[in-house]
Amino acid sequence: MRSAVRYMLATLLFSSVFALGFAHAEDKPELELKFPGEAPAHRVVYQLNKADPTYQEHILFSAGAMVRKYGDNIKIVIVAIGPGIHTLAKKPKRPVSEEIKQRIRSLNEYGVEFHACGNTMKTQGWKDEDMLSLAKVVEVGAADLMELQEQGYSYISW
Repeated sequence: MRSAVRYMLATLLFSSVFALGFAHAEDKPELELKFPGEAPAHRVVYQLNKADPTYQEHILFSAGAMVRKYGDNIKIVIVAIGPGIHTLAKKPKRPVSEEIKQRIRSLNEYGVEFHACGNTMKTQGWKDEDMLSLAKVVEVGAADLMELQEQGYSYISW
């Protein structure tokens, strides 16, 4: 008799857990909610390493699309290295359109971080004060990309 009761209880427990799993999966919204103080569920890092305006626009547009889709539930970092560093300079040595500059400022207002490669800055003869105030200067841009990925950031290649 005891084994029959154990079997019935085990079956009931298993089916309840199984049913709850399906109910939870069906109720899950597409956009996960984030509570104040909670870390974003999604983390993305882009590499901005070309001077080509079309390339730069694509990366910035993609970052904006991610902000629109996930809102506060995403953390985005754009690491500028090589020729891409000019987008974060106060007085770039290569042309940077006003549209690119405005998009960078706008994305930053929505929480997108911009990291400037210190090594590339040295090759340009730039100091921290030569960069836009929104730029966070990192020692080595490539190392920053690697470390962010080690922290769980997804690397988006363009």
